Amino acid sequence: MISRFTDYAANERTYLAWVRTAIAILAFGFLVERFDLFLTYLGHSTGIATGAHRSHAAQIVGLALMALALLIIVASTVRFLHHRKTIACEETKDYGTTLGDALLAILLICFGIFLVVYVIQQLGTL
Repeated sequence: MISRFTDYAANERTYLAWVRTAIAILAFGFLVERFDLFLTYLGHSTGIATGAHRSHAAQIVGLALMALALLIIVASTVRFLHHRKTIACEETKDYGTTLGDALLAILLICFGIFLVVYVIQQLGTL
């Protein structure tokens, strides 16, 4: 029997949840970038003028989401390996700091504000 198997399994489940979330964000970023490309192509084929700034903004948002997904994968891998080593250690250690949680909350708030502003701007140009 593996010592502390439940701790290792919980750590691995958490890691896989982060990777699944990163894959979803990566797919969403790809969708944002490609869907705007589709709308630009549709606009050209129907004769409706679309601004170049819309396509450029969608590319930036899509690439930013893809970069965020890669950052999440790297950070979750580092976290997984750190907690794996900590579980194997016999001494008692604190779980972590609130710095990572605070940075994640700030990032999510900024991302939410950006998406709201982006959607309002896109609705204003229609």
